[in-house]
Amino acid sequence: MRIAVNDRICDDSEAVISVYDHGFLYGLGLFETFRTYGGRPFLLEEHLRRLVSGCEELGIAYKPDLPRLKALVVRLLSDNRLADGYIRLSVSAGEDMLGLPAGDYDKPNVIVYVKALPPRDEAAYREGKPIQLLRLRRNSPEGDVRFKSFHYMNNIMAKREMRRYDWTAGAEGIFLDCSGHVAEGIVSNLFWTSGQTLYTPDLATGILPGITRDWVIGLARSEGIEVREGFYGWEELIRAEEVFLTNSVQEIVPVRCAFDIAGKRYPIGEKTPGPITSRYMQAYAEAVGRL
Repeated sequence: MRIAVNDRICDDSEAVISVYDHGFLYGLGLFETFRTYGGRPFLLEEHLRRLVSGCEELGIAYKPDLPRLKALVVRLLSDNRLADGYIRLSVSAGEDMLGLPAGDYDKPNVIVYVKALPPRDEAAYREGKPIQLLRLRRNSPEGDVRFKSFHYMNNIMAKREMRRYDWTAGAEGIFLDCSGHVAEGIVSNLFWTSGQTLYTPDLATGILPGITRDWVIGLARSEGIEVREGFYGWEELIRAEEVFLTNSVQEIVPVRCAFDIAGKRYPIGEKTPGPITSRYMQAYAEAVGRL
């Protein structure tokens, strides 16, 4: 694949950064993942705001040039013969001496990766997918709010745990926080409904403040739907009328059932997707120009 390293497009096999980059040595780096529709990144400004805010907290001097970035994405899609793609924008702290830093980073490395989008699993959107309660707990965030950082060991260990559950093919693993509250999926944020109220875990559970999560919350509130961000147990989730997952590549995915650690299955609602989930799925499709 062709990728961009500090605005220079090259073959991925030719991409090089220093072994003294503190993203490599200490995990000091942030990234955003998003996809394009018709060659245009969706919610890119929102992704960049989150990225810049995190970089400021870490002392990484990154100021994106929005028009330049959009043009770079278009060129990468063209160079890789892709009409649309999965994009990862990574900002690594940059090179510094060996040892824990105290100062700021004024020369970060900026890498833009692109790959083909995974095939869309229409059955998952039509029939819903399962979720699986994880034994592993969500680790606490790096700061007051979780960064989308290079620290992904917790998620990777969760993916490895999912291999134990042979009854949950295609399921998303669901973390609880250290206090036993429902948190988020391995690669997704989580919502559910009861009556006309929309529920989602509070950011204080250590979840990522997802861009698609924010989009759904904004849409719901604009329609007069009450949104409650709080601290909820597994029992509240499995009693929900509707459950759905969000992320920037998979969009909004309905959930048809949940499994606990022992493999007990809990059906979700009477119909998948339910009416509220269906409405948000349609609204998202309209927003990205698919309808």
